Amino acid sequence: MSRALELAAKAMVHATPNPRVGCVVVREGRVIGEGYTQRPGSNHAEAEALLDARRSGHDLHGALVYVTLEPCAHFGRTPPCSTALIEAHVGQVIAAVEDPNPQVAGRGLEMLRQAGIDVRCGLLKQDAIEMNPGFFSRMTRGRPWVRIKAATSLDGRTGLENGASQWITSEAARADGHAWRARSCAVLSGIGTVRADDPSLSVRLVETSRQPLKVLVDSRFEVTPQARLFDGHPVLVVCTKRDPHKAEQLAARNVEVIELPADERGKVDLTALMRELARRAINELHVEAGYRLNGSLMAAGLVDELLVYLAPCLIGPGQPMIELPAVTSLTQIRRLTLRELVRIGEDLRLLARVQ
Repeated sequence: MSRALELAAKAMVHATPNPRVGCVVVREGRVIGEGYTQRPGSNHAEAEALLDARRSGHDLHGALVYVTLEPCAHFGRTPPCSTALIEAHVGQVIAAVEDPNPQVAGRGLEMLRQAGIDVRCGLLKQDAIEMNPGFFSRMTRGRPWVRIKAATSLDGRTGLENGASQWITSEAARADGHAWRARSCAVLSGIGTVRADDPSLSVRLVETSRQPLKVLVDSRFEVTPQARLFDGHPVLVVCTKRDPHKAEQLAARNVEVIELPADERGKVDLTALMRELARRAINELHVEAGYRLNGSLMAAGLVDELLVYLAPCLIGPGQPMIELPAVTSLTQIRRLTLRELVRIGEDLRLLARVQ
Protein backbone atom coordinates (compact mmCIF):
# COMPACT_ATOMS: atom_id res chain seq x y z
CA MET A 1 0.00 0.00 0.00
CA SER A 2 2.93 2.33 0.63
CA ARG A 3 4.02 1.73 -2.95
CA ALA A 4 0.47 2.43 -4.15
CA LEU A 5 0.59 5.77 -2.32
CA GLU A 6 3.90 6.58 -4.01
CA LEU A 7 2.23 5.90 -7.35
CA ALA A 8 -0.76 8.08 -6.40
CA ALA A 9 1.64 10.99 -5.84
CA LYS A 10 2.59 10.77 -9.53
CA ALA A 11 -0.95 11.99 -10.28
CA MET A 12 -0.52 15.02 -7.98
CA VAL A 13 -0.92 17.62 -10.73
CA HIS A 14 -2.91 16.09 -13.57
CA ALA A 15 -5.64 14.02 -11.86
CA THR A 16 -7.97 16.88 -10.92
CA PRO A 17 -10.92 16.88 -10.53
CA ASN A 18 -10.52 13.15 -9.94
CA PRO A 19 -8.74 11.88 -6.82
CA ARG A 20 -5.08 10.85 -6.97
CA VAL A 21 -5.07 7.07 -6.75
CA GLY A 22 -2.37 4.43 -6.97
CA CYS A 23 -2.75 0.68 -7.51
CA VAL A 24 -0.41 -2.32 -7.18
CA VAL A 25 -1.23 -5.85 -8.37
CA VAL A 26 0.55 -8.74 -6.65
CA ARG A 27 0.65 -12.43 -7.50
CA GLU A 28 2.48 -15.08 -5.47
CA GLY A 29 4.29 -12.37 -3.50
CA ARG A 30 5.57 -10.52 -6.56
CA VAL A 31 4.41 -7.20 -8.04
CA ILE A 32 3.09 -7.84 -11.55
CA GLY A 33 1.34 -4.54 -12.31
CA GLU A 34 1.31 -0.90 -11.22
CA GLY A 35 -0.75 2.13 -12.18
CA TYR A 36 -1.98 5.52 -11.13
CA THR A 37 -4.74 7.92 -12.16
CA GLN A 38 -4.30 9.35 -15.64
CA ARG A 39 -5.75 12.58 -16.99
CA PRO A 40 -9.54 13.00 -16.69
CA GLY A 41 -11.24 10.83 -19.29
CA SER A 42 -8.34 8.37 -19.36
CA ASN A 43 -7.66 5.27 -17.26
CA HIS A 44 -8.07 5.17 -13.52
CA ALA A 45 -5.34 3.57 -11.40
CA GLU A 46 -6.86 0.08 -11.34
CA ALA A 47 -7.29 -0.07 -15.11
CA GLU A 48 -3.70 1.09 -15.58
CA ALA A 49 -2.36 -1.55 -13.17
CA LEU A 50 -4.34 -4.35 -14.80
CA LEU A 51 -3.15 -3.21 -18.22
CA ASP A 52 0.44 -3.09 -16.98
CA ALA A 53 0.17 -6.70 -15.77
CA ARG A 54 -1.42 -7.88 -19.02
CA ARG A 55 1.27 -6.19 -21.12
CA SER A 56 3.82 -8.41 -19.39
CA GLY A 57 1.73 -11.52 -19.99
CA HIS A 58 0.73 -12.11 -16.36
CA ASP A 59 -2.31 -14.12 -15.36
CA LEU A 60 -4.56 -11.98 -13.16
CA HIS A 61 -6.75 -14.82 -11.90
CA GLY A 62 -6.63 -14.83 -8.10
CA ALA A 63 -4.27 -11.82 -7.91
CA LEU A 64 -4.13 -9.48 -4.90
CA VAL A 65 -4.85 -5.80 -5.60
CA TYR A 66 -3.82 -2.89 -3.37
CA VAL A 67 -5.53 0.40 -4.17
CA THR A 68 -5.45 3.71 -2.27
CA LEU A 69 -9.17 4.46 -2.77
CA GLU A 70 -12.22 2.28 -3.11
CA PRO A 71 -12.70 1.27 -6.77
CA CYS A 72 -15.46 3.29 -8.41
CA ALA A 73 -18.83 1.69 -9.07
CA HIS A 74 -20.38 4.12 -11.55
CA PHE A 75 -19.99 5.15 -15.18
CA GLY A 76 -18.34 8.55 -15.49
CA ARG A 77 -16.00 9.33 -18.33
CA THR A 78 -14.65 5.78 -17.90
CA PRO A 79 -16.31 2.43 -16.99
CA PRO A 80 -16.43 1.32 -13.32
CA CYS A 81 -13.13 0.05 -11.94
CA SER A 82 -14.98 -2.50 -9.81
CA THR A 83 -16.29 -4.11 -12.99
CA ALA A 84 -12.77 -4.24 -14.45
CA LEU A 85 -11.46 -6.02 -11.35
CA ILE A 86 -14.34 -8.49 -11.38
CA GLU A 87 -13.81 -9.27 -15.06
CA ALA A 88 -10.08 -9.80 -14.37
CA HIS A 89 -11.05 -12.48 -11.78
CA VAL A 90 -8.75 -11.06 -9.09
CA GLY A 91 -8.90 -12.85 -5.76
CA GLN A 92 -8.57 -10.07 -3.20
CA VAL A 93 -8.81 -6.28 -3.10
CA ILE A 94 -7.35 -4.24 -0.27
CA ALA A 95 -8.44 -0.59 -0.32
CA ALA A 96 -7.00 2.13 1.89
CA VAL A 97 -10.25 4.06 2.33
CA GLU A 98 -13.83 4.18 1.11
CA ASP A 99 -14.61 6.70 -1.64
CA PRO A 100 -16.51 9.68 -0.13
CA ASN A 101 -18.22 10.34 -3.48
CA PRO A 102 -21.95 9.66 -2.90
CA GLN A 103 -22.00 7.87 -6.25
CA VAL A 104 -19.60 5.28 -4.81
CA ALA A 105 -19.63 5.37 -0.96
CA GLY A 106 -19.13 1.64 -0.39
CA ARG A 107 -20.90 0.44 -3.52
CA GLY A 108 -17.63 -0.44 -5.24
CA LEU A 109 -16.52 -2.65 -2.38
CA GLU A 110 -19.95 -4.26 -2.20
CA MET A 111 -19.88 -5.05 -5.92
CA LEU A 112 -16.57 -6.85 -5.40
CA ARG A 113 -17.92 -8.80 -2.42
CA GLN A 114 -21.02 -9.84 -4.36
CA ALA A 115 -18.69 -11.18 -7.06
CA GLY A 116 -16.96 -13.38 -4.50
CA ILE A 117 -13.81 -11.28 -4.15
CA ASP A 118 -12.25 -11.02 -0.68
CA VAL A 119 -12.36 -7.31 0.24
CA ARG A 120 -10.54 -5.44 3.01
CA CYS A 121 -10.54 -1.69 3.69
CA GLY A 122 -8.66 0.66 6.03
CA LEU A 123 -4.96 -0.05 5.44
CA LEU A 124 -3.02 3.27 5.68
CA LYS A 125 -6.38 5.06 5.64
CA GLN A 126 -5.15 8.42 6.94
CA ASP A 127 -2.25 8.52 4.47
CA ALA A 128 -4.73 7.94 1.65
CA ILE A 129 -6.98 10.77 2.88
CA GLU A 130 -3.96 13.09 3.10
CA MET A 131 -3.18 12.32 -0.54
CA ASN A 132 -6.55 13.83 -1.49
CA PRO A 133 -7.56 16.45 1.10
CA GLY A 134 -9.39 18.51 -1.50
CA PHE A 135 -11.40 15.63 -2.94
CA PHE A 136 -12.48 14.50 0.53
CA SER A 137 -13.31 18.09 1.50
CA ARG A 138 -15.41 18.66 -1.62
CA MET A 139 -17.30 15.41 -1.21
CA THR A 140 -17.92 15.62 2.54
CA ARG A 141 -18.09 19.39 3.24
CA GLY A 142 -19.19 20.79 -0.10
CA ARG A 143 -16.19 23.10 -0.38
CA PRO A 144 -12.55 22.91 -1.46
CA TRP A 145 -9.58 22.40 0.82
CA VAL A 146 -8.26 25.94 1.33
CA ARG A 147 -4.54 26.61 1.70
CA ILE A 148 -3.17 30.11 2.28
CA LYS A 149 0.36 30.58 0.98
CA ALA A 150 2.51 33.44 2.27
CA ALA A 151 6.17 34.48 2.14
CA THR A 152 7.23 36.40 5.23
CA SER A 153 10.16 37.79 7.17
CA LEU A 154 10.93 36.32 10.58
CA ASP A 155 8.92 39.14 12.13
CA GLY A 156 5.87 38.10 10.12
CA ARG A 157 5.85 40.78 7.42
CA THR A 158 4.84 39.98 3.83
CA GLY A 159 5.84 43.40 2.50
CA LEU A 160 7.00 46.89 3.35
CA GLU A 161 4.63 49.61 4.48
CA ASN A 162 4.61 50.91 0.90
CA GLY A 163 3.53 47.47 -0.36
CA ALA A 164 6.85 46.36 -1.90
CA SER A 165 7.21 42.60 -1.46
CA GLN A 166 9.33 41.19 -4.31
CA TRP A 167 11.28 39.35 -3.24
CA ILE A 168 11.39 38.42 0.45
CA THR A 169 12.23 34.74 -0.02
CA SER A 170 14.81 32.99 -2.18
CA GLU A 171 14.41 31.70 -5.72
CA ALA A 172 14.28 28.13 -4.37
CA ALA A 173 11.33 29.02 -2.14
CA ARG A 174 9.54 30.74 -5.00
CA ALA A 175 9.97 27.66 -7.22
CA ASP A 176 8.66 25.47 -4.41
CA GLY A 177 5.65 27.75 -4.10
CA HIS A 178 4.97 27.27 -7.80
CA ALA A 179 4.98 23.49 -7.27
CA TRP A 180 2.19 23.98 -4.71
CA ARG A 181 0.35 26.16 -7.21
CA ALA A 182 0.68 23.40 -9.80
CA ARG A 183 -0.91 20.74 -7.58
CA SER A 184 -3.91 22.97 -6.83
CA CYS A 185 -7.08 23.07 -8.90
CA ALA A 186 -7.35 26.85 -8.59
CA VAL A 187 -5.29 29.83 -7.39
CA LEU A 188 -7.25 32.61 -5.68
CA SER A 189 -6.30 36.22 -5.12
CA GLY A 190 -7.98 39.55 -4.43
CA ILE A 191 -8.23 42.82 -6.29
CA GLY A 192 -5.89 44.52 -3.80
CA THR A 193 -3.05 42.13 -4.67
CA VAL A 194 -3.74 42.45 -8.40
CA ARG A 195 -3.64 46.24 -8.19
CA ALA A 196 -0.47 46.29 -6.08
CA ASP A 197 1.61 43.54 -7.72
CA ASP A 198 -0.07 42.81 -11.09
CA PRO A 199 0.73 39.07 -10.72
CA SER A 200 0.12 36.48 -13.43
CA LEU A 201 -0.58 33.69 -10.85
CA SER A 202 0.36 31.05 -13.42
CA VAL A 203 2.79 28.18 -12.84
CA ARG A 204 6.11 29.17 -14.41
CA LEU A 205 9.03 28.11 -12.23
CA VAL A 206 8.37 24.37 -12.38
CA GLU A 207 7.23 22.08 -15.18
CA THR A 208 3.51 21.36 -15.20
CA SER A 209 1.10 19.49 -17.44
CA ARG A 210 -1.81 21.73 -16.40
CA GLN A 211 -2.40 25.32 -15.34
CA PRO A 212 -4.82 25.83 -12.43
CA LEU A 213 -7.86 28.02 -12.83
CA LYS A 214 -7.21 31.58 -11.63
CA VAL A 215 -9.89 33.10 -9.39
CA LEU A 216 -10.10 36.82 -8.65
CA VAL A 217 -12.26 38.13 -5.81
CA ASP A 218 -13.23 41.63 -6.99
CA SER A 219 -16.43 42.68 -5.24
CA ARG A 220 -16.90 45.96 -7.15
CA PHE A 221 -15.50 44.59 -10.45
CA GLU A 222 -12.69 47.15 -10.53
CA VAL A 223 -10.06 45.10 -12.33
CA THR A 224 -8.56 46.53 -15.49
CA PRO A 225 -8.76 44.34 -18.62
CA GLN A 226 -5.01 44.92 -19.06
CA ALA A 227 -4.07 43.01 -15.87
CA ARG A 228 -1.38 40.33 -16.35
CA LEU A 229 -3.72 37.91 -14.60
CA PHE A 230 -5.63 37.60 -17.88
CA ASP A 231 -2.66 36.50 -19.96
CA GLY A 232 -3.00 33.01 -21.34
CA HIS A 233 -5.06 30.85 -18.99
CA PRO A 234 -8.70 30.63 -17.82
CA VAL A 235 -9.76 33.14 -15.17
CA LEU A 236 -12.90 33.37 -13.05
CA VAL A 237 -13.72 36.88 -11.77
CA VAL A 238 -16.13 36.94 -8.85
CA CYS A 239 -18.01 40.14 -8.03
CA THR A 240 -21.27 41.30 -6.48
CA LYS A 241 -22.33 43.36 -9.51
CA ARG A 242 -20.92 42.94 -12.98
CA ASP A 243 -20.42 45.53 -15.70
CA PRO A 244 -21.79 43.83 -18.84
CA HIS A 245 -19.54 45.81 -21.19
CA LYS A 246 -16.33 45.00 -19.29
CA ALA A 247 -17.45 41.38 -18.85
CA GLU A 248 -17.90 41.12 -22.61
CA GLN A 249 -14.41 42.54 -23.16
CA LEU A 250 -12.92 39.99 -20.79
CA ALA A 251 -14.87 37.07 -22.26
CA ALA A 252 -12.74 37.42 -25.40
CA ARG A 253 -9.70 36.70 -23.19
CA ASN A 254 -11.00 33.43 -21.70
CA VAL A 255 -12.38 35.19 -18.61
CA GLU A 256 -15.70 34.31 -17.01
CA VAL A 257 -17.35 36.89 -14.74
CA ILE A 258 -19.95 35.76 -12.22
CA GLU A 259 -22.02 37.53 -9.57
CA LEU A 260 -22.36 36.14 -6.07
CA PRO A 261 -24.27 37.49 -3.06
CA ALA A 262 -22.64 40.18 -0.91
CA ASP A 263 -21.96 39.78 2.79
CA GLU A 264 -22.87 42.36 5.44
CA ARG A 265 -19.86 44.49 4.40
CA GLY A 266 -20.80 44.50 0.73
CA LYS A 267 -17.96 42.11 -0.12
CA VAL A 268 -18.32 38.80 -1.97
CA ASP A 269 -19.82 36.19 0.34
CA LEU A 270 -16.82 33.87 0.67
CA THR A 271 -18.86 30.89 1.88
CA ALA A 272 -21.02 31.17 -1.24
CA LEU A 273 -17.83 31.38 -3.30
CA MET A 274 -16.53 28.13 -1.80
CA ARG A 275 -19.80 26.39 -2.63
CA GLU A 276 -19.56 27.68 -6.21
CA LEU A 277 -15.96 26.46 -6.56
CA ALA A 278 -16.96 23.03 -5.25
CA ARG A 279 -19.77 22.97 -7.82
CA ARG A 280 -17.08 23.57 -10.43
CA ALA A 281 -15.15 20.51 -9.11
CA ILE A 282 -12.36 22.51 -7.46
CA ASN A 283 -10.66 20.24 -4.91
CA GLU A 284 -7.66 22.21 -3.64
CA LEU A 285 -7.72 26.00 -3.54
CA HIS A 286 -4.37 27.77 -3.25
CA VAL A 287 -4.71 31.33 -1.90
CA GLU A 288 -2.10 33.99 -2.67
CA ALA A 289 -3.75 37.14 -1.43
CA GLY A 290 -3.27 40.13 0.81
CA TYR A 291 -3.74 40.24 4.56
CA ARG A 292 -7.33 41.53 4.34
CA LEU A 293 -8.67 38.72 2.15
CA ASN A 294 -6.61 36.20 4.14
CA GLY A 295 -8.19 37.57 7.30
CA SER A 296 -11.68 37.42 5.84
CA LEU A 297 -11.20 33.78 4.84
CA MET A 298 -9.92 32.98 8.32
CA ALA A 299 -12.79 34.83 10.01
CA ALA A 300 -15.28 32.89 7.89
CA GLY A 301 -13.76 29.59 9.05
CA LEU A 302 -12.76 28.64 5.51
CA VAL A 303 -8.99 28.15 5.92
CA ASP A 304 -7.66 24.62 6.39
CA GLU A 305 -3.91 25.17 6.41
CA LEU A 306 -1.17 27.74 6.06
CA LEU A 307 1.85 27.28 3.80
CA VAL A 308 4.39 29.83 5.02
CA TYR A 309 7.89 30.49 3.71
CA LEU A 310 10.01 32.17 6.38
CA ALA A 311 12.98 34.19 5.16
CA PRO A 312 15.95 34.90 7.47
CA CYS A 313 15.36 38.64 7.54
CA LEU A 314 13.61 41.33 9.57
CA ILE A 315 11.47 44.05 8.00
CA GLY A 316 10.04 46.01 10.90
CA PRO A 317 6.87 48.01 10.19
CA GLY A 318 5.13 46.52 7.20
CA GLN A 319 2.23 44.45 5.97
CA PRO A 320 1.10 41.46 8.06
CA MET A 321 0.29 38.00 6.72
CA ILE A 322 -3.30 37.89 8.01
CA GLU A 323 -5.55 40.59 9.40
CA LEU A 324 -6.97 39.24 12.66
CA PRO A 325 -9.09 40.92 15.33
CA ALA A 326 -7.40 41.85 18.59
CA VAL A 327 -7.78 39.47 21.52
CA THR A 328 -7.48 40.25 25.20
CA SER A 329 -6.40 36.84 26.48
CA LEU A 330 -4.07 34.09 25.34
CA THR A 331 -6.99 31.70 25.71
CA GLN A 332 -8.52 33.41 22.64
CA ILE A 333 -5.59 32.92 20.27
CA ARG A 334 -5.96 30.67 17.24
CA ARG A 335 -4.06 27.43 17.72
CA LEU A 336 -2.49 25.67 14.76
CA THR A 337 -1.04 22.19 14.38
CA LEU A 338 2.43 22.16 12.87
CA ARG A 339 2.53 19.51 10.16
CA GLU A 340 5.89 20.11 8.53
CA LEU A 341 9.02 22.22 8.81
CA VAL A 342 11.49 21.94 5.91
CA ARG A 343 14.44 23.99 4.76
CA ILE A 344 14.06 25.25 1.18
CA GLY A 345 17.20 27.01 0.01
CA GLU A 346 17.91 29.78 2.51
CA ASP A 347 14.35 29.76 3.84
CA LEU A 348 12.09 27.59 5.96
CA ARG A 349 8.80 26.13 4.69
CA LEU A 350 6.22 25.69 7.40
CA LEU A 351 2.94 23.85 6.92
CA ALA A 352 0.46 24.42 9.73
CA ARG A 353 -3.11 23.17 9.93
CA VAL A 354 -5.97 25.13 11.44
CA GLN A 355 -7.50 23.24 14.34
